[in-house]
Amino acid sequence: MSDTKIQTLLCTAAEKNGGVISFRDFMEIALFTPEYGYYTRPRERVGKTAGTDFYTAESIGGAMFAKLIRDAAGTLLGGNTRDCTLVEIGAEPEQSHFNSERGFFAGIKTIRIGDPIEIPERAVVVANELFDAQPFHRLIFKDGRWQEIGVFHNRATGEWLETVLPNVSTEKLHAFIARELPAQMDEDWRLDISLDAETLLQKILTETPWRGAMIFPDYGKILRDCLEMFPAGTARAYFRHTQTNALTAKPGEQDLTCHVIWDRLEKIARKCGFNNAGTLRQEAFFMKYSRNTIRQIADAGTQQHSETAMRERVKLLELIHPANMGHTFQVLAGTRN
Repeated sequence: MSDTKIQTLLCTAAEKNGGVISFRDFMEIALFTPEYGYYTRPRERVGKTAGTDFYTAESIGGAMFAKLIRDAAGTLLGGNTRDCTLVEIGAEPEQSHFNSERGFFAGIKTIRIGDPIEIPERAVVVANELFDAQPFHRLIFKDGRWQEIGVFHNRATGEWLETVLPNVSTEKLHAFIARELPAQMDEDWRLDISLDAETLLQKILTETPWRGAMIFPDYGKILRDCLEMFPAGTARAYFRHTQTNALTAKPGEQDLTCHVIWDRLEKIARKCGFNNAGTLRQEAFFMKYSRNTIRQIADAGTQQHSETAMRERVKLLELIHPANMGHTFQVLAGTRN
């Protein structure tokens, strides 16, 4: 039923725009339509169990990930988190990953998709893999200029297929192309850019004048790398733990994502008063800011030799080892006084 509803909404949106829509608008309908979108449907998406599509550091580390984040927040804020509310943004329905750390904060607050972004005056704001989940534009350098990729519905096959739009869909995207992208590129070079992620970050940091620390784990690149190393772009889909480039194959049924552009998010954070905002690999971030927790887990595994202690050590290695999530993921963090 959900895929039928999404298909109807997509077709209606395309018909209103001459038969085509931008990939960004396709993605917004497929992911965020209330009750029927991929992120708004009542189903389990995240984890390693059957029927899920992908897993995150939270689903691997659980309480350990919460401890690492709490330890990092304390280091960033000079040891004092008890006057701060820990605010988690983007948690799955009926989930909150930081209840085990409640005693270290003034309170725990969870903001889910669709909730107003209301952050207390003193806060530690955490959003794990939030920005890569936002709608994004797809660009292609073709015929000597950057053009935007859209999609249209092939009625004969029922497929949604790519096309190049006659014009860039928004003024903001047009300004980004004019100011930030090179005038000459290799033909058919692609770039995926989420201006929605940038808007969301600014909203989180400025909707209320809160002070404290931000900790945003995610995966991404800097813009220069995307323009030098990824000719096919960074967009992909996930369905049942399988990565695919068939982005339009299962609207509403699969996750769609691309790398965030870290240097652009860092610039926004600094403009919003997080003067020390920066991005580190997840390994480097936790080794720098969560050393107490890492030492405790490592020592317990060495000294106790219990099955539980060894399992915790394995989870830690999955989170921070460069061959696992330690290199693949990065963390944007900083403080505002």
